[in-house]
Amino acid sequence: MLWPGTLIGAGAGYAIASIPGAMLGALLGQALDRRLKLQSWGHLREALGGRPVLRNDELLFVLLGRLAKCDGRVVDGHIQQARQEMQALEMTESAKRRAIAAFNRGKSGHDRLRGYLRRLSAQPHAAEGVLRACWRMVWADGRAGHAERELIAQWGKWLGWTSYQVQALAADYEPSRPSVVSSAVTYQEAMMLLGVSATTEPAQIKRAYRRLLSRHHPDKIAGSGATALQVREATDKTRELHNAYTLIRQRRDFR
Repeated sequence: MLWPGTLIGAGAGYAIASIPGAMLGALLGQALDRRLKLQSWGHLREALGGRPVLRNDELLFVLLGRLAKCDGRVVDGHIQQARQEMQALEMTESAKRRAIAAFNRGKSGHDRLRGYLRRLSAQPHAAEGVLRACWRMVWADGRAGHAERELIAQWGKWLGWTSYQVQALAADYEPSRPSVVSSAVTYQEAMMLLGVSATTEPAQIKRAYRRLLSRHHPDKIAGSGATALQVREATDKTRELHNAYTLIRQRRDFR
């Protein structure tokens, strides 16, 4: 991890008093990093610019605020969705106040979020939770615009997800999405399609689903010089995989 205060202190100390000065400067810089919670040069720029570094519990609501304002207007649906996210997280009153402030901060669009999201990529479960919350916010007004989709795709990239994996999550929250998968695919067929069993853990099912999606991604097939027919077949395959995964998720009751 890059600690800016430590590096600056070490460099300044070395310039003044060689190696002993570098050691002392690094210690002083490290204390500054810890006090101001500086973990990157982006953090340092924010601190110098008067913008406090985001806490982990504030990052999500900055993202949600950015999405809500993305098409120029925050509607009641966005506000209600933000409140629902607070309730789902069982936030205390002080945490809610921070979340509201973070949501309003996100609407300005001034925060550099890449560093925050890259660090969050080390926590796959938390990263998926953030992306799902983002899609819930996007659909809060009943539609998902191009700019909103592009934002989430970029954030997903910083979180270590492929564009197709990020877009696949959107289907779970589209208003027009049927609540029950067609009975044309049975539970047993769905498990066979994903290569899992009735006792497979949800995390393993998710990994199997994403691995197969990546393998059969239409864009990947198209990029290899495939014919139009092969691309259509790949598209149909990914749809089958999504339906199978949705059926298993509903039957096993997990997200």
